[in-house]
Amino acid sequence: MARVCVIGAGAAGLCAARHLLVEPCVSSVNVLEQAGQLGGTWVYTEDVGYDDFGLPIHTSMYKSLRTNLPKEIMGFPDFPIPESDKSYLPAKDMLTFLQAYADKHGVTELIKFHHHVQLIIPKEAPSGTLWDVTFKNLKNGVIKTKEYEYVFVCNGHYNTPFIPSIPGLKEFHGEVMHCHDYRVPEIFTDKRVLVIGAGPSGMDIALEITSVTKKVILSHHLNPQPRTKFPDNLVQKPDVQKLDGERVYFQDGSEDEVDVVFLCTGYQYNFPFLHESCGIVVEDNCVEPLYKHLVNIRHPSMCFIGVPYYVCAFSMFDLQVRYYIRSMNGTFRLPAPADMTRDWEDEKRDRAARGYSKRQTHMMGPDQGNYYITLALESGAESLAPVFTKVHNDSSLKFKDNLTHYRSDRYRIIDDDIFTCN
Repeated sequence: MARVCVIGAGAAGLCAARHLLVEPCVSSVNVLEQAGQLGGTWVYTEDVGYDDFGLPIHTSMYKSLRTNLPKEIMGFPDFPIPESDKSYLPAKDMLTFLQAYADKHGVTELIKFHHHVQLIIPKEAPSGTLWDVTFKNLKNGVIKTKEYEYVFVCNGHYNTPFIPSIPGLKEFHGEVMHCHDYRVPEIFTDKRVLVIGAGPSGMDIALEITSVTKKVILSHHLNPQPRTKFPDNLVQKPDVQKLDGERVYFQDGSEDEVDVVFLCTGYQYNFPFLHESCGIVVEDNCVEPLYKHLVNIRHPSMCFIGVPYYVCAFSMFDLQVRYYIRSMNGTFRLPAPADMTRDWEDEKRDRAARGYSKRQTHMMGPDQGNYYITLALESGAESLAPVFTKVHNDSSLKFKDNLTHYRSDRYRIIDDDIFTCN
């Protein structure tokens, strides 16, 4: 009977705990959550920087956020988001949904809130690797170390900003800000804002702040360019070449003056609690060595839920958890470490040959359908219906080409392969 530690009570951690609680091979489940409530990145707070305990505030939620994927593919396979007349929901509805999910499955009452994981160290035992997990109760300052057979790392990856290396950025005369600290548009009133990055947050926020700014310059390297018709005070530019004083120089030779450099440049995976003996290295946002983007190859009794991105997140978490628990209870055996390493290296070579950079190691997008299938085939777990990937691809395309109106679309899933949208 295994004792299991789950790090984090966001969607991934809640999903892991939900399945672990009904697994006969598991004797106990501890969910350790640094914040005072569940929900992870779906929790909104006006605060930025550091919390009352001096720890970085993890949520990157801004006040107006609505989902950029339809709710029809955002629930869990056994717990869909309730029917409503909208497909794209406000963030607070997603938090309510996660609370209902945790309550329904008896997860809420076992979460240890305000518990900060400080250190995880593996130690060898006759039965295999055991884990010493040291955590601090932030309320009373008590530090404890407990031993577990398995560790599920579910701390998310939208909490540690990625700051790109741009010549002149550190010396820029105006304000520099990352979207991790963005909450409301009024902070940019009457300013000229350079938005760097056109991912979901970059495009969303660039459009939102046009209502208060003098000018927005959206700098990116998307190819082809988004076909969205933006307001007149937003212009698109290629990548930034350098900054000098208040001037910004672009790769196409053009230049302009701005008051704010607003970085929508994504996040970096960060596991500060993992001792180096855990064997996990993060370099250029590649977390390795991970078998199937999931299993710690050097110590397979540790897994990472939710590392891949551009996916149907909650459903992927569910499949990853079901896959891994089936390896725990003996339904199937993970390959030998040497074979897992070979598979991991082969996948990295294949992705590189198809044009993915190292920083895009865990980006799925068009690859997500095959990823789900490989997890299901190896473990015998039920895969995700192909319609999930189809809806994801359809919505993602409309996001780029019709940003101002796509959230009024209403999706309906007809069966495992067919959906409608109107």
